[in-house]
Amino acid sequence: MKHIKFSFYVCFFVTIFLSAQSNKITLEDIWKDGTFRTERMDVLHSMNNGQQYSVLNFNRESKSTSIDIYDYKTLEKVKTLVNSSNLEAIPYFTDYTFSKDEQQIILATNEKAIYRRSALGNYYVYNVKSGSLDLITEEKIQEPTFSPDGKKVAFVKDNNLYVKDLGASEITQVTSDGEKNKIINGITDWVYEEEFAFVRAFDWNADSNKIAFIRFDETNVPEFSMDVYGSELYQTQQVFKYPKAGEVNSVVSLHIYDMNTKAINEVKVDKGYKDFYIPRIEWTNNADVLSAQYMNRYQNELDLWMINAKTNTSNLVLAEKDKAYVDVTDNLTFLKDNSFIWTSEKDGYNHIYHYDKKGNLINQVTKGNWEVTNYYGYDEKNNTIFYQSVENGSINRDIYSIKLNGRNKSKLTKSEGTNRASFSVDFSYFINTFSSATTPPEYTLNSSASGNLIKSIKDNDKAAQKLSNYITSKKEFSTINVNGNDLNMWMIKPANFDASKTYPLLMYQYSGPGSQQVANRWNSANDYWYQHLAQEGYIIACVDGRGTGFKGADFKKITQNELGKYEVEDQIAAAKQLGELPYIDASRMGIWGWSFGGFMSSNCLFKGNDVFKMAIAVAPVSSWRFYDTIYTERYMTTPQENASGYDENSPINHADKLKGDFLLVHGSGDDNVHLQNTMRLAEALIQADKQFDWAVYPDKNHGIYGGNTRLHLYKKMTHFIHENLGDKIQKEDSKEITNELKIKE
Repeated sequence: MKHIKFSFYVCFFVTIFLSAQSNKITLEDIWKDGTFRTERMDVLHSMNNGQQYSVLNFNRESKSTSIDIYDYKTLEKVKTLVNSSNLEAIPYFTDYTFSKDEQQIILATNEKAIYRRSALGNYYVYNVKSGSLDLITEEKIQEPTFSPDGKKVAFVKDNNLYVKDLGASEITQVTSDGEKNKIINGITDWVYEEEFAFVRAFDWNADSNKIAFIRFDETNVPEFSMDVYGSELYQTQQVFKYPKAGEVNSVVSLHIYDMNTKAINEVKVDKGYKDFYIPRIEWTNNADVLSAQYMNRYQNELDLWMINAKTNTSNLVLAEKDKAYVDVTDNLTFLKDNSFIWTSEKDGYNHIYHYDKKGNLINQVTKGNWEVTNYYGYDEKNNTIFYQSVENGSINRDIYSIKLNGRNKSKLTKSEGTNRASFSVDFSYFINTFSSATTPPEYTLNSSASGNLIKSIKDNDKAAQKLSNYITSKKEFSTINVNGNDLNMWMIKPANFDASKTYPLLMYQYSGPGSQQVANRWNSANDYWYQHLAQEGYIIACVDGRGTGFKGADFKKITQNELGKYEVEDQIAAAKQLGELPYIDASRMGIWGWSFGGFMSSNCLFKGNDVFKMAIAVAPVSSWRFYDTIYTERYMTTPQENASGYDENSPINHADKLKGDFLLVHGSGDDNVHLQNTMRLAEALIQADKQFDWAVYPDKNHGIYGGNTRLHLYKKMTHFIHENLGDKIQKEDSKEITNELKIKE
């Protein structure tokens, strides 16, 4: 008894000491109070002089926004270009775009999101010299874009393309057949926006006298509808065109509008396939030559065409094929002689290539068993390319320079973690954003020639200091050998970890093709949640299995035609291995994920019902038959051709295997992964007489956020984890409390 009492008093005083030095992370800290928010640099733009950059700043006191100009060398503010507090028509603006000569700026306000990347808003043209402010048009519009000469702005309104002459204040309507859910001119349809990641489907040529644009005829695309519950007596419906796997796509066509003749000519190319995509268009340095990327529906062929707008002829300069799929590149760069830089996985890893204007290979610029992860640009003066890669390990990112001929490669960043660069126009400087699992984002000015640090811009030391007042655990990186592959893994253990004890395990994964969750970078909101769970006595782990990215094309594309097969096998096998560790309780292992990760966690619980005790699936795909054409068919072809691939890996068809505890969550306004997925999975579980918990968040989209929503969701998930993995923890805590009360008595 004396020994017990002594232990109690020691623990008591240690607890008092720790509580004075450290706080526990709460869910309110993460999703309500913004306790761990870090500073960042918003809408950074390098000015044409190469010596200055602009940033969008928000003044919390005056609730105004400004575009401020800073000097690269001194990092001091040179001037304020425009402040919304001086503009009667705009109380604030949320984005800005310069004209090519930087004498005019498009200011965005009253922007309202449509889907993930698209928005409607009011846009003004601000004249830097005169200070004048002109509304482009009274109605809300999309994607206003300056012509290169700065004299005109093209934009889309009600699915039609328009051009405004800024000098004459005259608006020309280029197309007139635009109609909701039928014809779109110059703006992408839903599936292009989501899967090809762009909205503006028009482009000015160098002479400002032609506009190329894509026309979408979605008349025959099946419609999807979502109830919008809102606050009115009767709900409304959102109806939009959504092509599910195997269904009809929009018929796309490429057109060129001539500003002088007012004529529109359709571009014809000899593709060799009828059902196709046009994922990118871009004018070359020659004002009469347009480049266009075409893909077949399977997306295993990508063709680069050069179109002569004068003669309306086309020439195929590059054709890539792959047994699985070819990724669309955003890195096409035309040099003065119209030779071009291109990135490709054709040697098994993503690398940089240089071709002449006819598509003949000049040389492969980068080589090796590692991936180029970002291409920053070409410095013509010094004949140098700048890029980001995982050459220093697939969980890290570094910035490199290399000559166009592939020689004199130089690593420009010094710290191990994730480095991202924003270069000045003349490539003399770059602002590096660095973070790691132990270092919050740091913004520094560096020399592009050597990479050497010139000055620190922002370091987020305050955020790091604040976090030091909280109990946190190290994120430990390692690899785990699963199914013959060394897979990247991280693990977070409780701060008071004792290897002689056993702990429940929660695994997190996403596992989508080419994705990465095991990366050496600063915390996301989920990482703080994992720290919270670690404080409650859980071990959290994440494993990037086969199909994830940055380890070569073969590793990534092994899941072709079988989404959910190898990925699930890897998560189950990894869990079994982790369960053999002496400090992990194999009877209390759970898994969770969101979107593709929800699809995975569902399958892992059903197929691994002897391994996982519980799973949480947020906004999951429950059958790839319900998801869109571009994403799904890229990896699965069509359900008509690959029925077994779709059905054998669908959680719906394994619902009868459920043994553990399952929480299913979805937003009713999810335009991406439709609520239909959860409803069909729920019905399968019900008919299999399987009990489960679920929650539907009214009118919330795929991100399930807004107001108190995220806090509510994570409270629900945390409670579910405690109930189903933490029973022993709760009992031990209750027992300790009871013993302490007895001792006090």
